[in-house]
Amino acid sequence: MSDVRANTPLLEIDDLRVGFGANPASASLTVHGVSLRMDEGRIVGLVGESGSGKSLTCRSILRLLPDRGHIVSGSVRFDGRDVLGLSRAELLAFRSKQVGMIFQDPFSSLNPTRRIGSQMVEALRLALGVSEETARGRAVSLLDEVDIPDPAGKLRMYPHELSGGMRQRVMLAIAMGAQPRLLIADEPTTALDTTTQAQILRLLRRVRDENATSILLVSHDFGVIAEMCDEVVVMYGGYVVESGPVEEVYLRPRHPYTRALIAAVPTLEVPDRDYRRPTIPGPPLGTTRYEGGCPFAPRCVNARPECRDVPMTLVPIDDVHAHATACPFEGRVSA
Repeated sequence: MSDVRANTPLLEIDDLRVGFGANPASASLTVHGVSLRMDEGRIVGLVGESGSGKSLTCRSILRLLPDRGHIVSGSVRFDGRDVLGLSRAELLAFRSKQVGMIFQDPFSSLNPTRRIGSQMVEALRLALGVSEETARGRAVSLLDEVDIPDPAGKLRMYPHELSGGMRQRVMLAIAMGAQPRLLIADEPTTALDTTTQAQILRLLRRVRDENATSILLVSHDFGVIAEMCDEVVVMYGGYVVESGPVEEVYLRPRHPYTRALIAAVPTLEVPDRDYRRPTIPGPPLGTTRYEGGCPFAPRCVNARPECRDVPMTLVPIDDVHAHATACPFEGRVSA
């Protein structure tokens, strides 16, 4: 029994399809057959441009889709348990105790009319079933853990009185309140300055190292993913186009979109002052009509007529690394 549990991934998403419409049967798909596996204590990155389906995939784990959003098919399993089959009561317990989430914009995630302490105490009492006094003590301790100075004083403040970095630390503290096994961080450094970004990323790594918390990190920045993650899943147009160990994918990308994302990562090695990082040509999917095949084909410098018939299924690169690509021409794509 213990051997079976040891081989069970903490999170397993299989062939997830998400769409929008009046009901699942008529929904127009925006996430197409996403599969993902996370083992305990790992940091897995979801990377891609805005609109690639990263956030919808994360929200599906918690069944927190926007209005008219539907999980059309597929499965989400947490420690072997079917998340999509949870009752309402089971789902509330799952959200409050097993999984924590840091949303993209901490200002809109926090209630602007309530003090930080009120919001933290309410969340902790719901998750832990403790008294108000105990929850307030835990809130002070959590704010201290995420390096917020004068944590007791910050509990008396409103969200607008804190900087963006401080608000994001508060969201991390709330997410970690019940010591969840999985933390979902959806673009946690968006709109933060470079110094604050680095501080937030160090905090996330410390959370993993000290608590063995698994982290699903969403970003459009491959530099952040390369620095933080053990594995990476690259998404474009609602599809997974490449996945594998982050070092393997970063050093030997096998999909043209992955190559383009990596080429856009800023470096300190600049040939001359007029040099500019390359950009991906053309408009992103969502502003153009998708007619099947590879969704990246209209922007791909290596596109060919056969791209219209690409099935968008991941094909293993070799037997050594768990590295796969959806581009069947990867062997002929120029480096």
